[in-house]
Amino acid sequence: MDRGWGFLIGLLGAVWLLTSGHEEQQPPETAAQRCFCQVNLKRPCPFWNDISQCGRRDCAVKPCQSDEVPDGIKSASYKYSEEANNLIEECEQAERLGAVDESLSEETQKAVLQWTKHDDSSDNFCEADDIQSPDAEYVDLLLNPERYTGYKGPDAWKIWNVIYEENCFKPQAIKRPLNPLASGQGKSEENTFYSWLEGLCVEKRAFYRLISGLHASINVHLSARYLLQETWLEKKWGHNITEFQQRFDGILTEGEGPRRLKNLYFLYLIELRALSKVLPFFERPDFQLFTGNKIQDEENKMLLLEILHEIKSFPLHFDENSFFAGDKKEAHKLKEDFRLHFRNISRIMDCVGCFKCRLWGKLQTQGLGTALKILFSEKLIANMPESGPSYEFHLTRQEIVSLFNAFGRISTSVKELENFRNLLQSIH
Repeated sequence: MDRGWGFLIGLLGAVWLLTSGHEEQQPPETAAQRCFCQVNLKRPCPFWNDISQCGRRDCAVKPCQSDEVPDGIKSASYKYSEEANNLIEECEQAERLGAVDESLSEETQKAVLQWTKHDDSSDNFCEADDIQSPDAEYVDLLLNPERYTGYKGPDAWKIWNVIYEENCFKPQAIKRPLNPLASGQGKSEENTFYSWLEGLCVEKRAFYRLISGLHASINVHLSARYLLQETWLEKKWGHNITEFQQRFDGILTEGEGPRRLKNLYFLYLIELRALSKVLPFFERPDFQLFTGNKIQDEENKMLLLEILHEIKSFPLHFDENSFFAGDKKEAHKLKEDFRLHFRNISRIMDCVGCFKCRLWGKLQTQGLGTALKILFSEKLIANMPESGPSYEFHLTRQEIVSLFNAFGRISTSVKELENFRNLLQSIH
């Protein structure tokens, strides 16, 4: 996977490869060359009301004007071709209406449709934004890059604390190392934490490692795109070695930093494995990356398949077959707990007070959730028809965008680790 390590992959109707590790560049002028994401950043926090909104300019997100977004991208989120936009929508509408007994009361019919909607989301690991909401907006990710915004302190710590303390299968009595909201941290707490962690089943240990890896990846991004200098005329962004060392240096973090980086690589392998397994879904002739430009759409699909075949050739994929094995009833219960815990984390992203952080947090969380959905849908993917709609397994456009951007972000983290190693060697 030599060419894949340094790529930031953005996809919504198209796939673009941007070489990471270079200076910030101006986004392309034409809409066909830009990366659009549809997101609702105005959803209220479902867990607490006292959200402190970040007032810094760098926390803001600039949405797209409606005339900036290609018509093909504005189509329904799970349609991939012009024909599908018309045909499948009509079929599904007829199927939904036909499935409901019209002799039932209007209230009961609505309830039945809600049950169907719930069933359709039963395999999802994230609570996705309602893209039909008037608050959902298109965002050009190239105009809103993930980087240091100044959002930190108790409000930011609270988000991660709730994620770790209440959603990682962890008892309150066991404190994780270097928890900024817990007092009395030391070697005894670290030993207690990791003794507890090693005592968990493989699935729960993997859950913690995924969250830790995602946290580490985000911290690498912020350290690599740090605001180094600000004047009236310009801002200078770049690598902040001190910030990186405070988060990952073995001595400064009392051994915790290297653990975080190992978890980052674990996350990388998980998402790499998911991309290799979902290749048949994208290979189907009915799947098209529809933007309205037929030539560009064909080129985009060829590029996408080239990337996925290269990923599939990578020899060291994670093997998920050890997950949820053993007693079927217990395994099913554990898988459902796993899914619901991660789904809860996706909802916590709506509590982030920095809108740019919220944007990228939602995107990367849903990307990982989509990867997990793929990993645990192996039989459904194998049973997909060669042509025609895939009802048993499908990915919405929103999921596809998140999947590839999340992998692009973790790939960028891996590349940035090499950059930081070179920078640290040059100063010693």
